[in-house]
Amino acid sequence: MLLDGDEWRRRFAEIEREAWRLETLPQYLVAHEAEEFAAFREGRPITPYSTSSYTERVSRQRAEGKRNGRVHIVTQPLSDYLRFEFARYYEAHSRAGDDIRILDVTNRANPLDGVRDFWMFDQAEVVLMNYEADGSQISREVFEGDVSSFVEYQRVAIAESVPFEEYVNGGLRA
Repeated sequence: MLLDGDEWRRRFAEIEREAWRLETLPQYLVAHEAEEFAAFREGRPITPYSTSSYTERVSRQRAEGKRNGRVHIVTQPLSDYLRFEFARYYEAHSRAGDDIRILDVTNRANPLDGVRDFWMFDQAEVVLMNYEADGSQISREVFEGDVSSFVEYQRVAIAESVPFEEYVNGGLRA
C-alpha cells in the first residue's frame, strides 16, 4: 500500500511511543527546499528556520513522553545537501526534541550497508521510502511483513551513531 496525504500524516499524529527514521542518502531533492538550497549553495544568506508544523508536533509529542528520532548515515566530505540540512533543519529539529544521530562511515564499514530509507512507527509498522538515485522521492510504501529486522536495524544504527550535536561539535572533520 502506498501512502500519501492524510494517511501519511496520520502515521505521525497517532504514534503511541515513537516515530523513527533511517536516512541513507547524501541528498534529498524536495521541491519546497529548492530556493533555500540554491541560496545556500551560492553562499547567500538563507531564511532562518525555527518552527514548523514538524517541530511543533515533535515538541508536543516529547512533552507527552513520546519520541521522534532518526539516524542519518553519512560519509565525508558531506554533500552540499547534508551541510544544508544540518544547518537549516537538524539544529532546530534537535531543539524541538527530535533525537537526531549521525552514523559516519567514512573510514569504516557501514554496518547497515544495503538497508534503504524507512520510517518505523512504534516498532510495529514500517514505511519504506523509495527514491530515485538523485534523491527525488518516488513513493512511500507500507512494508508488509515481519518488522523485526527493522527493529534490529534501528538498534544497530543507534548503537553505532553519535548524537547530532556531538558530531557537529567535534566528530565532524572539516
